Amino acid sequence: MSGDDAGGRGRGRRIVVLDYGSGNLRSAERALAHAGADVTVTADLAAAAGADGLVVPGVGAYAACMAGIEASGAGPVIAERVAAGRPVLGICVGMQVLFEHGDEHGVVTKGLGLLPGGVTRLPADRLPHMGWNTVTPPAGSVLFAGLPADSRFYFVHSYGVLDRSALTGAGVRVTTAHHGTDFVAAVERGALSAAQFHPEKSAETGAVLLRNWLATVD
Repeated sequence: MSGDDAGGRGRGRRIVVLDYGSGNLRSAERALAHAGADVTVTADLAAAAGADGLVVPGVGAYAACMAGIEASGAGPVIAERVAAGRPVLGICVGMQVLFEHGDEHGVVTKGLGLLPGGVTRLPADRLPHMGWNTVTPPAGSVLFAGLPADSRFYFVHSYGVLDRSALTGAGVRVTTAHHGTDFVAAVERGALSAAQFHPEKSAETGAVLLRNWLATVD
């Protein structure tokens, strides 16, 4: 499927970018609108539950993002959507909190537990991992359909999912990138999608990925 095909299929879908106190909301809103979505940024949990697709953004510390999700009561809404097979896209720390826990500065914070595994510090000489990097998607990836192998995406993070063993299984597609070591750059499992990088900051490659995701929102 090409990015143009995806944009046509996903056009007009009602997308909510969840506002739980994390940043980077407006750039995600603009990128999704540019990709053809009818997008709203809101903290309204009823709107988040009822939207055709839900985007969970996140920047900064894992613990702070989880605190915001818990304070807003958004955790059950996200979990119920995933259980019902309704599209959810996590971005950056919004991806990380989907996992079981995050370990930052020796402090372990419980995550949403919707994906198995945990988030730890990247073993790299230079942190944060900031800038453009290539990724290695698996065969059959929906998110990366139509993108050339050398496509680059924009990353800003010091932590990631390093152990991919718990993610192996039928129906799970794991995309990797490398900075100091291999880490999980994206996950696709049914209606749940997640990206460690920022598609909304990744120019045309990010726009294609968002159109591909919107095509799954039907």
